Amino acid sequence: MFYYLFDYLHRQFDFPGAGVFQYISFRAAMSIITSLFISLIVGKWVIKYLRKKQVGETVRDLGLKGQNEKEGTPTMGGIIILCAILIPTLLFAKLHNVYIILMIITTIWLGTIGFIDDYIKVFKKNKKGLAGKFKILGQIGLGLIVGLTMYFSDSVVIREKADRTLPNVVSTDNIFKVESFNNATQAYSKEPVKSTKTTIPFVKNNELDYSYLLAWLGDGYYKWTFLIFIPIVIFIIAGVSNGANLTDGLDGLATGTSAIIGVTLAILAYVSGSVIFANYLNIMYIPNSGELVIFISAFVGACVAFLWYNSYPAQIFMGDTGSLALGGIIAVFAIIIRKELLIPLFCGIFLIQSLSVIMQVGYFKYTKRRFGEGRRIFKMAPLHHHYQKVGYHEAKIVMRFFIVGILLAVLTVVTLKIR
Repeated sequence: MFYYLFDYLHRQFDFPGAGVFQYISFRAAMSIITSLFISLIVGKWVIKYLRKKQVGETVRDLGLKGQNEKEGTPTMGGIIILCAILIPTLLFAKLHNVYIILMIITTIWLGTIGFIDDYIKVFKKNKKGLAGKFKILGQIGLGLIVGLTMYFSDSVVIREKADRTLPNVVSTDNIFKVESFNNATQAYSKEPVKSTKTTIPFVKNNELDYSYLLAWLGDGYYKWTFLIFIPIVIFIIAGVSNGANLTDGLDGLATGTSAIIGVTLAILAYVSGSVIFANYLNIMYIPNSGELVIFISAFVGACVAFLWYNSYPAQIFMGDTGSLALGGIIAVFAIIIRKELLIPLFCGIFLIQSLSVIMQVGYFKYTKRRFGEGRRIFKMAPLHHHYQKVGYHEAKIVMRFFIVGILLAVLTVVTLKIR
């Protein structure tokens, strides 16, 4: 909203300083500052309110050290994160941008599913919460919205690259040239095009068109790309959202990991939305995607500020209200900027947590069927509980996971040049 107000003042009255709102960097800075402020202020109020209403976490006895101390800690703190993401986005982003609209829908959609789950657990005293099938249905519904929009919306486009080796690209009706920091010349199509291309890490000329997966159908195969694209979108959203949910088992773990991932996504979105940086790095140029930096800045600010209350020993838990939304936001954001194939790398913490559960459950069922007695790979799953069982302190586990997350984030950014 502030963007439109100050844009009007700048154009109509040449209001001093109003033009600064045209810069993504300024609005991103304002977004993260506002997000930090909202999260800290609202967080304090929410914690007091939840304690007054005795809205506390019911902890299952898993035999973990320090576990019983968490009994009664206020939960549903994800409300704080959602407010700290949505309000700065509404204030500083261009709300007519299709990507911003998708991110707002994602935040509210998954936040609502998580809130219903927490409400059933806390107020209805049903430890199982919302049935798993309804969570999956909700994630499928969001996947359909995102997938259909990405595939059919005329606002979701890229700029195709012309021959990068041209020594003197001349602007024509169909292409324009860009000179980057190293004086290399890149030609891009002037007209944006619909495409289902995505980025492949560690590969030169690293673009994959999902339509190629259907080339065996013969002529006109690209018309049916949505049949494979939309299921992939649904799978990614469900996988990352549930991975974040599984990671939310130690004080500050999911929040801090999400903040690290958010910084990574901010870098990827900024360079993908800038024709200069996209040319220099030889990556896909996605018009209007730079606006997403405002949203992800609010996301990072919300996570960092929430750590103020959620770090060990936690004063509040985010609950499914926060964890499902955080994972879904990361997934949809990566899909929008065409970096979803990098998710196993920068979301490596979420991935290993999910794999540990899958391996544990699968191996237990297999050994029980074959030997009559279920056996385990880990002392407990997800993986962070295994380390607790081994004897590591909760704070040490979280910090080491953060270090691994930072290393994965750096490696993700490095993939922009290593191919």
